[in-house]
Amino acid sequence: MDEKGYLCLVLHAHLPYVRHPEHELFLEEDWLYESITETYIPLLISLERLSDEGIRYRLTISLSPSLVGMLKDPLLQDRYVRHLEKLTELSEKEVRRTEGQPDFNRLARMYLDRFSAAREYFVGRCEKDLTRAFRELQERGGVELIPCAATHGYLPLMTVVPEAVRAQIQVAADQHEKCFGRRPQGMWLPECGYEPGVDRFLSEAGIRFFFTDAHGILHANPRPRYGVFAPIFCPSGTAAFGRDIESSRQVWSSKEGYPGDYLYREFYRDVGYDMDYEYVRPYICADGKRKNTGIKYYRITGPSAHKEVYDPDAARERAATHAGNFMFNRERQVEHLAQLMGARKPIVLAPYDAELFGHWWYEGPEWLEFLLRKIAFDQNTLRLVTPSDYLDENPTCQVSVPSLSSWGWRGYSEVWLEKSNDWIYPHLHMAARRMVELASAFADPSVLERRALSQAARELLLAQGSDWAFIMKTGTMVPYAVRRTMEHVGRFGELYRALKSGNIDLERLEEMEWKDNIFPEIDYRVYSA
Repeated sequence: MDEKGYLCLVLHAHLPYVRHPEHELFLEEDWLYESITETYIPLLISLERLSDEGIRYRLTISLSPSLVGMLKDPLLQDRYVRHLEKLTELSEKEVRRTEGQPDFNRLARMYLDRFSAAREYFVGRCEKDLTRAFRELQERGGVELIPCAATHGYLPLMTVVPEAVRAQIQVAADQHEKCFGRRPQGMWLPECGYEPGVDRFLSEAGIRFFFTDAHGILHANPRPRYGVFAPIFCPSGTAAFGRDIESSRQVWSSKEGYPGDYLYREFYRDVGYDMDYEYVRPYICADGKRKNTGIKYYRITGPSAHKEVYDPDAARERAATHAGNFMFNRERQVEHLAQLMGARKPIVLAPYDAELFGHWWYEGPEWLEFLLRKIAFDQNTLRLVTPSDYLDENPTCQVSVPSLSSWGWRGYSEVWLEKSNDWIYPHLHMAARRMVELASAFADPSVLERRALSQAARELLLAQGSDWAFIMKTGTMVPYAVRRTMEHVGRFGELYRALKSGNIDLERLEEMEWKDNIFPEIDYRVYSA
């Protein structure tokens, strides 16, 4: 194939570490369960189908270490099975309730089949551990897996304590290698947040590439000759790839992009809110508050409150049409760029949050499968690659320093540092400095001290997750985000004082280890100066 350029599709799968063994039911754990049912399993099934049929594709998937930790946690695995059993029970009731309504009954049966298939895949195919399926896709050659920073810490706001940045990167790379059998070649910077110098820590961890938003490359110094359509090498030797704005807008935007099409399923109408309270009472929150169940009967229809019944066949046809449109646009884009760039073949980087596919945009996994099939059979203008593929084929790139940048509102960290959340950073920076102090002071700890040091590192990492600042900014679930930040900082402070005083409370330490068990093999010395 003599292609004119490359297309690099990247899916970033991430959720904050939400695990509450102290509660039988906990609403925020639904974030994980919904994503498994609606995003991860449908994507895995689609990609496995392509591999089974011998269809060649290349896709980069970023799995955040916090998500990996939850996917491998036995408590959450068992709770997810119970979650599916409740959904199956509700969908069976819906099949009976809608017997006299053919359009709704068809959809109720669709959901019953979907939940049953998800349980079979999760329990039968994966033995409750989806990381096995991701690893198998990697071994079969279609997927390159990479991590992001350990707990999705926003790195530009952590550089005042460089050891904290190093720890976020090293812990992530180590966990990824242990789980997936390969040292990662790349890393997703949380929120695409970059500050000059962060690449040095990536290079130390053996990371070859990362991604920035478009302006991180466009405002690099010196100015890159090819804009975002070729990576640049940082002085450390790590490559930076810039996001293509056009391809992102077509998929991301609910107004301009595909997900807002009126034939697609409406996310905001759910039987958890539509049905009689007593009918759905066994399937909503433990405290009686309504919540989404995942059973949704309506399509977007239009901008008004009026919604018509969802037609999965029409939506599937539209997804195929949109996949063809996306491919056509990328072909024309690459052809135009090839004329301008001469011997250097352009690469179009199209990164997306994985949870868009299936959870927010129900037809997203079908769209992606259609796209990968069409690229394999219906064109010869572009080739799917991962960043590692590109760097192997193009080892020489311009040296330049990306600018401070992020994605999100205005593109310069404002989402994660503004009046709603700026109060957290003095606490995080103080805790990071104290963790460095502990790592330096305890060169030869006792077994109990080592456990306390390791737990202190876990608490600090969990407090640093960018999700808490993001939630405070967006105004959803704010009390939970505030509480998580304060709890982890508070537990870290307890451990710091206990270690400094030599008075470690074993019972209290065991409670923390039970609640916050992420990174079981962490080495606190990653914080050594």
